[in-house]
Amino acid sequence: MGFFDKIRLGLAKTRGEMTEQLDQAFGSTEKISDDLYEELEEILIMSDIGMDTSIEIIDMLKENVKKDKLKLSGQARNALIEIITEVISGDEELNVSTKPSIILVLGVNGVGKTTTIGKLASYFKNQGKSVILGAADTFRAAATEQLEVWANRTDCHVVKHREGADPAAVVFDTISAAKKRGIDIAICDTAGRLHNKKNLMSELLKISNVVKRESKDCDVEILLVVDATTGQNGVVQAREFKKAAGLTGIILTKLDGTAKGGIVIPIKQQLELPIKFVGVGEGIDDLQPFDAKVFTKALFDTNDVEDIS
Repeated sequence: MGFFDKIRLGLAKTRGEMTEQLDQAFGSTEKISDDLYEELEEILIMSDIGMDTSIEIIDMLKENVKKDKLKLSGQARNALIEIITEVISGDEELNVSTKPSIILVLGVNGVGKTTTIGKLASYFKNQGKSVILGAADTFRAAATEQLEVWANRTDCHVVKHREGADPAAVVFDTISAAKKRGIDIAICDTAGRLHNKKNLMSELLKISNVVKRESKDCDVEILLVVDATTGQNGVVQAREFKKAAGLTGIILTKLDGTAKGGIVIPIKQQLELPIKFVGVGEGIDDLQPFDAKVFTKALFDTNDVEDIS
């Protein structure tokens, strides 16, 4: 199954909710009107895109309709697709051209963070790159063991310390090992929960500072794993983690299990954080690089992806 087919299948629930409602709104009238705008805005808000982002998108639609002198609802639909594509586009590609490149992976417990790291390792190994993993989630007893399972599956080495050890020290040792061994990609796991949010964010800031200090001349990606099923709560998580650790992007998991795939839009629009990867299934190859044009094509089930750039 190709990437587009996986994305299309993964967005089936979102398409069945948000997109079908939008299409019904466009199909209920031939001409563009204020009533149509109000209906579209309501659908976007109710689709967990959020009020601010929904209002911005409809305002952009109104501007484009006026500028291009559009009259028909079908034209407005095409304009909306173009706007959404534009909103979620930009900086999707990972910056991993140096040797080593460092990827710090963050996320609350339960979002599939460690599994995502394993899938990332597999992705890079399939590209012929060498990978080392850092088990810096030292506060969760099973985290290191889980990461080691993925390391065995992907033939990667794991840097680990004892349970409860300083996570920043694990990150330091992982980066050092990557440099000494000529490894292409160093991927570090991090804690998803401490006994309170303040301590977690302080720990992540400490780790982030170690990465900055030790990554001279290295590409660095600090990625937050967000569970798409959480909807607007995922946006709140992204905002908090961005403050604490200076995120460079988002990995959105479990798209296939939710009707809230539109969360891509507010994350990019409100927080200016690019989506780097999306998870559309349980398989090891179901974590795929994000492509805004393909995503929008799959979301609206269009066949003219070349025309919505």
